Amino acid sequence: MEALSLGKRVPLAGGVRDWRQWLSRGLVFTDLLVLVWVIFGVQIAWLGFDSDNVSFQGALDSLAVNYSTVSLVLIVAWMAMLAIYDTRDARVIGAGPTEYRLIADASLRMFGLVAIVSFLFQINLARGYILIAFPSGVAVLWLSRWLWRQWLGVKRQTGEFCSRVLLVGTPTSVRHLRIELARHPEEGYHVVGECWSGVASGSVQEPSVPVYFDLDSIDQAMAETRADTLVITSAEELTPETVRRLSWKLDGDRQQLIVGASLTDVAGPRIHTRPVASLPLIHVEVPRYEGPRHLGKRALDIVGSAALIMLLAPLLVVLALVVKLTSAGPVIYRQERVGLNGKSFMMYKFRSMRVNADAELAQLLTTQGKGDRPLFKVDDDPRITPVGRFLRKHSLDEFPQLFNVLFGTMSLVGPRPQRHGEVALYDEAARRRLLLKPGMSGLWQVGGRSTLSWEDSIRLDLFYVENWSLTGDLIVLWRTIRAVLAPGKEAK
Repeated sequence: MEALSLGKRVPLAGGVRDWRQWLSRGLVFTDLLVLVWVIFGVQIAWLGFDSDNVSFQGALDSLAVNYSTVSLVLIVAWMAMLAIYDTRDARVIGAGPTEYRLIADASLRMFGLVAIVSFLFQINLARGYILIAFPSGVAVLWLSRWLWRQWLGVKRQTGEFCSRVLLVGTPTSVRHLRIELARHPEEGYHVVGECWSGVASGSVQEPSVPVYFDLDSIDQAMAETRADTLVITSAEELTPETVRRLSWKLDGDRQQLIVGASLTDVAGPRIHTRPVASLPLIHVEVPRYEGPRHLGKRALDIVGSAALIMLLAPLLVVLALVVKLTSAGPVIYRQERVGLNGKSFMMYKFRSMRVNADAELAQLLTTQGKGDRPLFKVDDDPRITPVGRFLRKHSLDEFPQLFNVLFGTMSLVGPRPQRHGEVALYDEAARRRLLLKPGMSGLWQVGGRSTLSWEDSIRLDLFYVENWSLTGDLIVLWRTIRAVLAPGKEAK
């Protein structure tokens, strides 16, 4: 394929500018409401309605500025910093941690600037006013954006407020990315067309979206599908020079060009782009399973499990009595599971099944034709007691595992703990789950629970093992609390 000519720009999709501008303006409005409420609220709470003027020293000692004026200046400066750091860009809002990180970065730098100006000009601002306004503002801004995400996620399930994507590449790479984008509609990418390379028209079964078989027809494809985002998954015919010239034809404000690397299940923090000799080289960090970060994870496990045991002690006693009084057998169910590096440990749970339920498992799996699958799940399990069904639905049966976490055999967040029989069926990829301690909760717990297939379960666990972080653990724990309090239909 020859290099593309520098003709007229690719036409824009109708409505592209509208939804992005509308969303940005909505965020400006809510950000402003949040900052006015927080800053003036802190001012009134800390200084009262009749606050003194700000104290200046040096050459400005005769200048009197009311704290209300200072609050207005802070609001304007904060709004400007949020705009400078692109916290309302359509590319970052709606999913992922980038939006929250940009808000924190912008806020931190704004208050750092306030501190520098106050020091240089000897402005004596009330410390409590500043120290309360900063973290409160960040927290409420995060809450506001989280509420936006919930609304936006519902809209994107129906294809609204999404980038219209044209995929370009080989049929295999295009299909893979199409499936992944469909799996995560909250990311805001809706595939409206595909352009395949190296395939003759009619030789492959076409998907439900329009398909083009000539890379020279990219302009036509974007116009006919009204796509505003061009994603290149792979194409040997698209040389670096061709890709560069194609980017020149797009409207940088309202159209996007995305070049997908041949990487799967690699989280953003492990990826670093470094331009070398005009080449955008992608550095991918190799997963590490020891070091200071793991000490931090262990510290979180100890502090978190100890605090939860003390906080939940009355509930644990009540649950133990309920189990004891409603069915015959021990209160605590003990079972050998496989942990870190394949070492066995004894896992504790509140008993949710009748006595000798393990002896019935093999027969039930054989009856349902699941004996050769690594994930031992029985549909409509008859062994579960009525109380046990309630405990399982709300994950209350797993609370004794807090002692496993405290003793170091499990973690608060990690891969799903499994039986020896399940581990015996692992392939080489699945065995990587054993590189981290199993968790009380994990991506499997908040991503589908009982409805997950073996393939989805292993995919989530492997993603966690290779991309875990303390921030990610905190997010999983928060989502776990929501899943316990309001379990969905997938909880059984």
